[in-house]
Amino acid sequence: MHVADYVWYITVGVLLALLAFDVFIIGRRPHEPTTKESATAIIFYVSLAVIFGLGVWVFSGGQYAGEFFAGWLTEYSLSVDNLFIFLIIMSRFQVPRKYQQTALLVGIILALFFRGIFIAVGAAAINQFSWVFYLFGAFLVYTAIHLAKQGENDDEDYQENAVIRFAKRRLNATDEYNGVKLTVIQNGKRLVTPMAIVIIALGTTDLLFALDSIPAIYGLTQEPFLVFTANVFALMGLRQLYFLLGDLLRRLVYLSLGLSVVLAFIGVKLVFHAMHENELPFINGGKHIEWAPEIPILVSLGFIIVTLGITTILSLRKSRTTRPQDAVADEAATPVDEAPATPGELDDATRAELEGLHEPEQSDSKKS
Repeated sequence: MHVADYVWYITVGVLLALLAFDVFIIGRRPHEPTTKESATAIIFYVSLAVIFGLGVWVFSGGQYAGEFFAGWLTEYSLSVDNLFIFLIIMSRFQVPRKYQQTALLVGIILALFFRGIFIAVGAAAINQFSWVFYLFGAFLVYTAIHLAKQGENDDEDYQENAVIRFAKRRLNATDEYNGVKLTVIQNGKRLVTPMAIVIIALGTTDLLFALDSIPAIYGLTQEPFLVFTANVFALMGLRQLYFLLGDLLRRLVYLSLGLSVVLAFIGVKLVFHAMHENELPFINGGKHIEWAPEIPILVSLGFIIVTLGITTILSLRKSRTTRPQDAVADEAATPVDEAPATPGELDDATRAELEGLHEPEQSDSKKS
């Protein structure tokens, strides 16, 4: 796929302009976006990605368009999984709702920064060493196994990394938020606010997720232009999606399992590709392994769509059946003596107290 320099400049310029508008115009005032605001933004960004993919189809063909859509869907799903971790971080640090928008904006910018670095490094490695696909494939299979062992998404699965633990232990921090400020001066000393710890948590989480997402996208396309645009479009609208979905994020209990299947599939696909392009002297004498299959992009795209669709349906069905059971369990756990009395019916203690009361004596004036 040949992409002229001016196309790169225009694409990067437009995407950065959209990001700047979202950060400096929409997100400049700390607030919780309304449902209408969030839904409108998500529809706009998703429509923009679809239009871009159709444009790739028109100018470069269906093969590259399929690679873009497969990469975009995979990265978008991984980003939604990121949101679940973001939700846990916001809950753990008790970030006020009106400040969560700013924290998410910073997290998304950091995600773009880290992914940009890994995209460049990945492209350089692929151009120089074809065997890097072995490493990418093995890493994705390992990540898939790790996700599968976690099972359902759960707050208890989240563990703070070493950087967060170090920051909480070593940095002099206040206990209260001071708007969206990262530092504050108290008694002549500069202290960090909890928001600074939150930003560190989001940044390190973004870094770890970038390690998964970049090999995954390179398993679907080796075109740096498509890798970059798929990642950017996958990150657009995540802030609004966070507020729109709300509790629904917690209901996608099988998302990690679905992603583990997708990542394992892409990992195997990468290993097959590496075998097909093999140049390592200790594998097949440094010759290409001709029997290694090349999985078509349409097969990959269809597999991703079906897997994520089944994952979503099963997650929502599980959440519908689990919630009534939880409600029954909570009701059964309520002590009998704490159960409220039926309207119009008095308990024994109240009845005895009322029976012990005497009608007050009337005054002489009333008797007369």
